[in-house]
Amino acid sequence: MKRGEDRRLSAGHLWVFSNEVDNERTPLTSFPVGSIVSVTSDRGKFLGYAYVNSRSLICGRILSRDSQHPPGRSLFVHRLQVALSLRNALYERPFYRLVYGESDGLPGLVLDRFGDVIVGQIATAGMESMRTEIESAIVKVIGPSVLVWKNDGSSRELEGLDNYVETAIGNAPEFVTVEEGGVQFTVPLGSGQKTGWFFDQSANRIALRKYTGSARVLDVFSYVGAWGLGALHAGASEVTCVDASASALELLQSTADANGLKPTVIRGDAFDVMESLQAEGRRFDVVVIDPPAFIKRKKDLPKGEAAYRRLNQLAMRLLDRDGIVASSSCSYHLPAESLVLAIQRAARHVNRFAQIVEVGGQSPDHPIHPGIPETRYLKSFFVRGVHE
Repeated sequence: MKRGEDRRLSAGHLWVFSNEVDNERTPLTSFPVGSIVSVTSDRGKFLGYAYVNSRSLICGRILSRDSQHPPGRSLFVHRLQVALSLRNALYERPFYRLVYGESDGLPGLVLDRFGDVIVGQIATAGMESMRTEIESAIVKVIGPSVLVWKNDGSSRELEGLDNYVETAIGNAPEFVTVEEGGVQFTVPLGSGQKTGWFFDQSANRIALRKYTGSARVLDVFSYVGAWGLGALHAGASEVTCVDASASALELLQSTADANGLKPTVIRGDAFDVMESLQAEGRRFDVVVIDPPAFIKRKKDLPKGEAAYRRLNQLAMRLLDRDGIVASSSCSYHLPAESLVLAIQRAARHVNRFAQIVEVGGQSPDHPIHPGIPETRYLKSFFVRGVHE
């Protein structure tokens, strides 16, 4: 590392940026992509073992700080055992995010668990180069009947990696079942969004239920209906689910039928549907807006902030007297205070007094690394919109 550039790593961060490396002494291009290297300060102090990729701005990610034990299968076994112990303490049933990248000491790796089925995503060349060791560790610690790699994320392109979906162990079913709050959801494996399910919102979806008893609920960006069907199961009088994906809504309806639930399903662009519902004079006691990330890069911030403002404004317009808006953002680049500002402006635009009655974040199977702000991304606010 260049002089003084080791401070962030010493404080606990795991990323090495290419402009922090002393390329004169150790040219990045001299290391094969994905290889394991020893990271040292300019004074020769050992900082950790990392995998490298000279093609990426984040050229290195630290896997271990133990100089006596370079990364290998035994490290993955240990990290998985530690990750599993946390999830076993948190959850009665094996449905959760088992590994959350840097927060579980395994940067570039995500593993979601659906009973005895594991769906993984590898985002970096370093982890890709160690896939065999990772698979061996998963077999030893979890012993799944199925392991599917759903490596089709946009971040892989930045690492120079191809996208693919591949079954490494067993015979992957087209769908799996997720149990959440008394509802059994049908989830697609290969064709679904991300790993097929969004475990990060599970705690917020359960928290919403205290507001949905006998309520009329609108679930926007519903995907397979986790928010809406959960509310219907908890006693909501009616639930309307909105999504642009025909396949997602088919699965939502299948889940509803299997659980004896009767939602109203609308396919269409979220903004267009919300405007149409407003024109029809529809009103709801609870409106859930859980959109995809509008801001994936910093340069998207102005456009994304405008989208969040408009979305919250539409939600407030559809809200009946003193109702609740559950407003979320999974955009890391959107600060929590910016989402609060969007909510406040939306409320004032429709002459409402906003009260934030509950604040949520990502579920505990997505632990936050205190030294890595990037591991904290999900913001959720439960807001009461009071007529003035």
